[in-house]
Amino acid sequence: MAEYRNENIGHERRSGTGRIVLIVAIVAAVIVGLLFATGFWTADVEEGALPDVDVSATGGEMPAVDVDSKEVVVGTKEETIDVPTVGVKDNGEE
Repeated sequence: MAEYRNENIGHERRSGTGRIVLIVAIVAAVIVGLLFATGFWTADVEEGALPDVDVSATGGEMPAVDVDSKEVVVGTKEETIDVPTVGVKDNGEE
């Protein structure tokens, strides 16, 4: 009978892709920060303003609804119900 051995039991291969992406992002942020700090890059930002917009609204009314529902009649009436007689036998005696 042939024996099959797996040498990698208990060892999980992990990819370092996430770690590499994080390192690249941090290095890029540091480089951009240095470029702005040294004045190599500058950002010319002008003040802006939102446009003046006149918004007005008036109150409305609820829609008119005509609902015809069924009439519900609630009441009581006397009714006679036949109930069967139930007997219990104890050790063969009535």
